[in-house]
Amino acid sequence: MRRRLALLAVATTSLVLIAFLVPLAVLVRTLAAERATAAATTWAQSVATAAALGDRDTLEATVRQAQGSGGVPITVFLPGHGFLGAAAPRGPGVELAARGRSITVDTPQGREILVAVQGGASGPTVVRAFVGADRLRQGVGWAWLVLGLIGLALLAVGIAVADRLARSLTGPVGQVAEVSRRLARGDLAARVDPAGPPEVREVGAALNHLAARIRELLAHEREAVADLSHRLRTPVTALRLEVDTMRDAEEAARVGQAVAGVERMVDQVIREARRFDRDGVRGCDAARVVAERVAFWSALAEDQERPLGLDLADGPIAVGVSGPELAACVDLLLENVFAHTPDGTPFTVTLTARPEGGARLVIADRGPGFPHPAPLGRGVSGGSSTGLGLDIARRTAEDSGGRLRAGSSPSGGAEVTLELGPGTA
Repeated sequence: MRRRLALLAVATTSLVLIAFLVPLAVLVRTLAAERATAAATTWAQSVATAAALGDRDTLEATVRQAQGSGGVPITVFLPGHGFLGAAAPRGPGVELAARGRSITVDTPQGREILVAVQGGASGPTVVRAFVGADRLRQGVGWAWLVLGLIGLALLAVGIAVADRLARSLTGPVGQVAEVSRRLARGDLAARVDPAGPPEVREVGAALNHLAARIRELLAHEREAVADLSHRLRTPVTALRLEVDTMRDAEEAARVGQAVAGVERMVDQVIREARRFDRDGVRGCDAARVVAERVAFWSALAEDQERPLGLDLADGPIAVGVSGPELAACVDLLLENVFAHTPDGTPFTVTLTARPEGGARLVIADRGPGFPHPAPLGRGVSGGSSTGLGLDIARRTAEDSGGRLRAGSSPSGGAEVTLELGPGTA
């Protein structure tokens, strides 16, 4: 927009300058020619006065004075074929003037001023003053140069004023665009400082109102989610009490761990719902979190006789996801393996550090694999599940600056690759 306004100013100013300077330049050239012609005419009339007196000596003296002082070639065509002064051809203009008519003739070489002098006994005398083309244009070049410099100066002033005006317009518009991008990134505290023309200020005020309304609606939604999650504490507590009454200690411990996992997830939902702004840097050690969750699920894998291949890189590996969020993602992905593959199906968990920072977690199994395409959409499932697990993991990866890929493993089963962006461990 700023460049377009500058181009518009250049075009408009150029048109105005052309409309002003071109006629002025023509006028300067005309005035220079008229000035030279007027000076030559004055000397020609002086010589004509001397010619009218009929004194040859006076006429010759006057011609010499005119050529010396005025710098204008003077020729006096006497009756017959004689002449005094500068040699010049006796052209058609001279013949016409000899009939008693004073005229001005333009030629390719310059301009002739022809003055007819009547009263001679032998016929009329013609006085010719010649102004060369260079003399007609004398001073025009410098005048045009000055006009050109003035035009360039005015053009520069016009561009500067247009640029300043453009900045006053594009600055507030750019601020509105920046606040819009911050809101899109989740910074709900971003606000516009209304400035610029009334229309732009109105847009900024509307964007501020929209941001405040979004923040208000999101706060109500998160409070509702937090309240709903808090209500789940009652059935979870009842389950824990039931676990305490179980007689089989081993079974009670296993069910107790499952109940503890549910309770941990409920607490995580409540924390996430009540955290309105995420201005702080989130991060954790992916090696430690993945190792803890794999150790938790390894007991179930051993009960179901599932061979587990584990390849975890040495930590710490800093990723841009909080510990509870990463733990929930790993639980969701491992839960998919146990839920959608038969007992005894081998699976592998591989964690490596990314060269650009962050971590890459690959969970692959030798089960039936995903349908085509893999169900990455929210609520899309290839089985009887809710279809939210992979979508939650995908959003967690994208929030950290990474991504989630799902496809087939080399053995033909399912393979999920969770790439996490760098963070602070």
